[in-house]
Order: sequence, then C-alpha cells, then structure tokens
Amino acid sequence: MSNSIFNGPAITLADMMAAREGRSFRQRSLFERYPGESLLSATMNIPGPVKTSTVLNKAFDDMIAKIEQELASHVIFARKLEAPTGWEYYLVSNLSPLDLKQHVMALEETSPIGRLFDLDVIELSDGHVHPVSRSDIGLPPRTCYVCSAIAKECSRSRKHSIEEMQEAISNLLTNHL
Repeated sequence: MSNSIFNGPAITLADMMAAREGRSFRQRSLFERYPGESLLSATMNIPGPVKTSTVLNKAFDDMIAKIEQELASHVIFARKLEAPTGWEYYLVSNLSPLDLKQHVMALEETSPIGRLFDLDVIELSDGHVHPVSRSDIGLPPRTCYVCSAIAKECSRSRKHSIEEMQEAISNLLTNHL
C-alpha cells in the first residue's frame, strides 16, 4: 500500500520553506482578525518529498471531521487549505489555549492515526506567537512512528530511513482505512 499512499507530487525544501512562511503569515493574520482567541494550526507530519495523495487526504479529512465535531460549540472560524506541500487546517476557538490543546490532544491520543498530525495550538502574547506544548498539559513527548522512542531523538539522529517511516505510516493507514 506504500506506493498508493506516497504517489502524489514530490516537493522541494524550497517549497516547504515557502509553505512554512505562508503558514506563519496566515497565523498572524488570524490573530489580527480574531484578537484574544486561540488558534489551532493542523498539518500532517509526513516524512519524505511526497506530502499529499488521495489516501493522505482521506486521513486528513477524517481527523478534521473529528476535530470539528469535538469543538463544534467553540469554533469561531475554520478553513482547510490544500497545497502540494500538505493540507493545512486553521481553527480559531473561544477556548483558552490550554483547553483547546487538551481537546485536540485527546483526539490525537485516541485516534489510531493521531500520531500523523501536528495539531499545533498557538496563542499571541505580547506580540509573539507562542505554541502550547504537550508538556504544558502534562503529556509526555511524542513517540516515533517506527520504534516508539521519543520522536525528536529519532529525528535528530536520523535513526530511521524515510522508507522505514513511510512503511510505518502505510501500516497505520492500512489498519485505519
């Protein structure tokens, strides 16, 4: 199934850097439009040059549907953007940043594909964007797709190949979809 999951367009590092800059701009714009509110910025955490495909889109849409159902009474604004560098989802909420993070982390932790997502809750404080971390709500660091060690340590040391990580993702998605 790996080939059918990672069959979208390949993107470059320059594409990813431009996408990151665009996300930062969109986040700041939303804070200007909705001052004092919390923001969820959701993307998928997919290693390698292919960030989109029909199967990845289905997984993204499934998670976004769960988020929207869970937060229905707290949504001020929500929008999904599609790009070759990966789908992006923005949700402005009247929940406090810590409450919003707790809600989305509960979804991430209970969903079989939750680990594939970066569900970043951010707030604007003193003119600076501040992410709410997992540790801020008492959760341990994320685990690796492949070996269940701390994900940042595996990533930093490049412990696993892209192929190994894609195979682990394929297995997750095969079991979910």
